[in-house]
Amino acid sequence: MPGGGKAPADLGRTAEATIARGSKSFAAAARLFDPGTRQGAIMLYAWCRHCDDVVDDQELGHRTGLADATAPIDRVAMLEDRTRRAFAGEAMAEPAFQALQQVASRHDVPLALALEHLDGFRMDAEARRYERFEEVLDYCHHVAGVVGVMMARVMGARDAATLVRAADLGLAFQLTNIARDIVPDAAVGRVYLPADWLAEAGLPRDEIANPDNRERVASLARRLVAAAEPYYASARIGIDALPRRSAWAVATALGVYREIGLRVVAAGPRAWDGRVSTSRSDKLGHVATGAVTAFGPRRRASSRRDERLWTHALPASSVEP
Repeated sequence: MPGGGKAPADLGRTAEATIARGSKSFAAAARLFDPGTRQGAIMLYAWCRHCDDVVDDQELGHRTGLADATAPIDRVAMLEDRTRRAFAGEAMAEPAFQALQQVASRHDVPLALALEHLDGFRMDAEARRYERFEEVLDYCHHVAGVVGVMMARVMGARDAATLVRAADLGLAFQLTNIARDIVPDAAVGRVYLPADWLAEAGLPRDEIANPDNRERVASLARRLVAAAEPYYASARIGIDALPRRSAWAVATALGVYREIGLRVVAAGPRAWDGRVSTSRSDKLGHVATGAVTAFGPRRRASSRRDERLWTHALPASSVEP
């Protein structure tokens, strides 16, 4: 896939800066990859972060203060057009799309996966409402599960079993994120809790951010974190199918993100007094635990994936026969 723009070294530095500012948790885990995989992973992250920021009119997750009159749904259409052009080999001006070209070319990432990810942003742009938990999982697949699949391809995975478990990890990550951010998301009009859960909790959609409702919000967060657990468990099984350095990075990221969810539950109604996170020492602990997982005896399970878990069919182009 040809293209133009920055040299690979310059693109790598730009991507490094993006991940360092955009996600401390993922940045810490990404240091554990071998150099080639690390470059691909952070370049893919840079494109995902760019798309997220364009749709939300932000920079690295923070409001820019610059008004953009373009409707969010039109921004998604623009991103889709540029993504298609990048995969077609056109010379791209934006570093994020140059990075995408490099990743797609080197790691055989199909266009279908990138477009599925953009479909998740379209759901946000349309202010979609979710009636049932399965619809929330579908959203999670598009914004995070498919990223897990693309990342797994960067790590060399091509078989369906490993890719599906990579999607499971993305789902678990996103459920954790939703639990952590229930209140700030609701404050800006984004609600990812299913309507039937809200009804069961007796919590009106427009009252989620009300401090008087923290107990009910905490009960819903516990439910989300519990729902993430079987997906984390499924993802752990897939780790042994990855190269050792990649397994180390993924096991570390899994530990860090899962701990965030557990801390949300432990904090109860006070979980939204500030943003729940993990400390540097916590992350180092997960680096050590991840090393034990990655470099210990391989225990790749022969058991089938739990059939009770929700799943989204992967594009045929993303799986080797």
